[in-house]
Amino acid sequence: MEEKKHSGLGIASFTLSVIDMFCIFILLIVASTVDIDTDRNSIALITIGTLYYVFVLVSIVGIGLGISGLFSKDRKQVFSILGLVLSVAVLLVSIAIFVIGLYFLSHYY
Repeated sequence: MEEKKHSGLGIASFTLSVIDMFCIFILLIVASTVDIDTDRNSIALITIGTLYYVFVLVSIVGIGLGISGLFSKDRKQVFSILGLVLSVAVLLVSIAIFVIGLYFLSHYY
């Protein structure tokens, strides 16, 4: 009996989710150093906001790859499950951070 190989889609989903998680973490650190009062319309804030949405889209792509990797019957599904779980977690945390930011923005400005 031949041993199953890992799903390429699952490995891609896992890799994307780990890179995405790291990039969002770095982006949040950079965003916390920008002075909003003096740089309200700066290119830095525009870039940070755009990258945030790009990373959310990368997370959605990771979810799609993880789901499609789960349907590979002749492949192992470990990385598909890990990638799917991490991508969903990154997406949920990103949405929570966005909602918390909107809450503070509406109450303090």
